[in-house]
Amino acid sequence: MLARVSPRLDPHRARGPAPLLAALSAALVCCLVPRLAFASPEEDLLGGGGGGADVENIGQITSMIRWSGVLTSVVVIAGAWVLIRFVRDLVERLSQQFANRRLLLNKVATIFQFFVYVSTAATCVLLSFRLDAGVLKVIGGTVAVSVGFAVKDLVASFIAGIMIMIDRPFQVGDRINFGGQYGDVTAIGLRSVRVQTLDDNTVTIPNNKFINDVTSNGNYGALDMQVVMDFHVGVDQDITKARGIVNEAAITSRYVYLPKPCVVLVSQVIVENYVAVRLRLKSYVLDTKYEKAFETDVNLRVLGAFREHAISPPAVLHRQLDSVA
Repeated sequence: MLARVSPRLDPHRARGPAPLLAALSAALVCCLVPRLAFASPEEDLLGGGGGGADVENIGQITSMIRWSGVLTSVVVIAGAWVLIRFVRDLVERLSQQFANRRLLLNKVATIFQFFVYVSTAATCVLLSFRLDAGVLKVIGGTVAVSVGFAVKDLVASFIAGIMIMIDRPFQVGDRINFGGQYGDVTAIGLRSVRVQTLDDNTVTIPNNKFINDVTSNGNYGALDMQVVMDFHVGVDQDITKARGIVNEAAITSRYVYLPKPCVVLVSQVIVENYVAVRLRLKSYVLDTKYEKAFETDVNLRVLGAFREHAISPPAVLHRQLDSVA
């Protein structure tokens, strides 16, 4: 029995009532610290040089606290913690029985937990303090400042979303590269942009990130897109034949977009300490969704033709120089 009731290392279960205690502590700071920080000069004079003012401030603070309500708040926090644990266990059992509804159940549980956190924090504040006009004014100002800091990034993303709509650096359906994420834009919202990567992952990027960073757009509203592929052969091989093979493999592919040019650029480069000839193919695929299929098709046929015509990859070449008298 001892082994069955041992706690498990679950990050969601390990939280406990910490958010509730944090909310209650924040409320205490909001209500008590301003009273100390903004004590009027009259209060200092009446206190007799500072010591009396501190005593008077402490007295005001203690008069604000309803100690019986503090004990009740502890009971409320414990009850909320038990309720959340019960809901989590219930959702876990239902998720195992109804696997197809697991995401829906987790979503409902998250909303319920958020509601419990907010309700418990508000209840504890109301039970633990005597709220007069001055305290409400201090709490309202503190909440306004906190909300302003919290929505700062949200407002920035909202304005950036409007700028994206007007400037249109990309649109839904474009294939972009941003911050190491490469994929298709599936949605442009007022807060964020969703990108579906080629690994079938949905990446959400805040709009304000696009203001100062560089975005690479592959097709910019068109279906076709340029695809670049590199092939390396040895410097002692038949370069003209190799270039013809690459060009033929590209223009005869089922995915190529022939109305736009298809070129093969030849240059000499260093690859892994080997001198090699690079054949860079620049061709257009008829639809961005066939980009990887186009690359695979061309590479398979080029490699097969290279093997058939005995065109070898780069290698170290050994030369002999005649003796110089």
